[in-house]
Amino acid sequence: MTEMNATEATEKKSLNFIEQAVENDLKEGKNGGKVQTRFPPEPNGYLHIGHAKAICLDFGIAARYGGVCNLRFDDTNPTKEDMEYVEAIKEDIQWLGFQWGNEYYASDYFQQLWDFAVNLIKEGKAYIDEQNSEQIAAQKGTPTQPGTESPYRNRPVEESLELFNKMNSGEIEEGKMVLRAKIDMASPNMHFRDPIIYRVVKTPHHRTGETWKAYPMYDFAHGQSDYFEGVTHSLCTLEFVPHRPLYDLFVDWVKEGKDLDDNRPHQYEFNKLNLNYTLMSKRNLLILVKEHLVNGWDDPRMPTLCGFRRRGYSPESIRKFVDKIGYTTYDALNDFALLESAVREDLNSRATRVSAVINPVKLIITNYPEGQVEEMEAINNPEDPSAGTHTIEFSRELWIERDDFMEDAPKKYFRMTPGQEVRLKSGYIVKCTGCKKDDNGNVVEVYCEYDPDSKTGMPGSNRKIKGTIHWVSCAHCLPAEVRLYDRLWKVENPRDEMAAIREAKNCDALEAMKEMINPDSLNILTNCYVEKYLADAKPLDYLQFQRIGYFNVDKDSTPEHLVFNRTVSLKDTWSKINK
Repeated sequence: MTEMNATEATEKKSLNFIEQAVENDLKEGKNGGKVQTRFPPEPNGYLHIGHAKAICLDFGIAARYGGVCNLRFDDTNPTKEDMEYVEAIKEDIQWLGFQWGNEYYASDYFQQLWDFAVNLIKEGKAYIDEQNSEQIAAQKGTPTQPGTESPYRNRPVEESLELFNKMNSGEIEEGKMVLRAKIDMASPNMHFRDPIIYRVVKTPHHRTGETWKAYPMYDFAHGQSDYFEGVTHSLCTLEFVPHRPLYDLFVDWVKEGKDLDDNRPHQYEFNKLNLNYTLMSKRNLLILVKEHLVNGWDDPRMPTLCGFRRRGYSPESIRKFVDKIGYTTYDALNDFALLESAVREDLNSRATRVSAVINPVKLIITNYPEGQVEEMEAINNPEDPSAGTHTIEFSRELWIERDDFMEDAPKKYFRMTPGQEVRLKSGYIVKCTGCKKDDNGNVVEVYCEYDPDSKTGMPGSNRKIKGTIHWVSCAHCLPAEVRLYDRLWKVENPRDEMAAIREAKNCDALEAMKEMINPDSLNILTNCYVEKYLADAKPLDYLQFQRIGYFNVDKDSTPEHLVFNRTVSLKDTWSKINK
């Protein structure tokens, strides 16, 4: 096999099932050789990590095959939608690294959808039903028993047309009547049992105002919108598998006898992104925000893309994670640790290494000259030589981590303890000589002596020292607030656990959530110090606090009050703690 053939074979083997379907369509000349996808979010909340999977697929398929992916907002429910969400969704897509071809809204097609519905009534394929939602649901039957027909199913066409117009004129109150498609009440597919396709909503729409009072249902607007736009591959999650026959039927109806051949939209379904220790329903995320259990949609504990962005996740790390888990036709629960692993892997290659002390105790080098200051070279990123270096000051008094000193240490403790040598990173080798305590027995100062010939790079620095600790100079550092974020939920499957709590205690979702929230999901440290190199750091700058973890500058940070968020620890400690 030639090198070219080997490469082609590797690429072929890596194709997911949707990519294979697209390639087959292109080989067969379907859709005129065109590939067009769409990402259709409802603007009723902020995008979460689950949406990232759909975004990567929708935009990735279009890019791979020279097509276009359009952004279409599914704005058919004005009671929950807002322009705030529209703008946030666009920002998140672009942050992930994608750009849509055209921007559309389902509301762009309200007139076309209305006209289509009117034609269905005239053709005897739709009727106005005046039953309430409970009655309609009861008449649907069960998967093993056929439904019963509505008493309004065969009402005169003229009567349905008149009532449909009244639904949109404002004369009909919400819930008093709906428009249903007339299909088959005995169909084994429950979605074919005369689905509701229009209902009355009197809330003003964020784009069309009060023009419309009758709004199409998602199943009615989705396929037709795809058809109007020329979508070739409509990619959905697995819960839409039973909806596909209805999608196809409405496309057949809307084409009005035109022979589409193969030039029509086709729906393909893939598995959702499910993560343990994560709750992703926008309905539940909205409760968290409104009840102030978190600090907004972009709280770094939220699974929203804006939350991950604020926490310090890179878009590349999220795309890498999505690529790792892949696309299948069956649901699975992914480990949050896999996402964090992708974040560490990516940030290791891009984060600037800096020194920070988040639980400080003062270290005094008693034999170091008072007033002397040395500038030492710090490598910005050992994984990237082009990242360069910066300087950090060294002086007689330093801050070190309190955990790096132990007065009575066990045998295999290789950090600061009386009588033992340790290396100060990028600096000197020092030997601990003792400590000072306050009246409560707390260590307030640690003392040591340095070897003047042991500075990093000197011949005397070559002797083997088992422990290395980081530090910042007391006179050359900046105070900072550090926010240590952890998983919001203390249970592995919060969705199922919430359902169990609600059933057992007969409580609402809010009360169940309060029982599941991890009390240690946020720990704010206010007595921290960072090297002054970070004075000009900006939000979205990726940092590694050496020996501590990956961090990001928070949007609350100011030059007078620096604030840093922990993105992820250096190693996965959660799995070990929670075994």
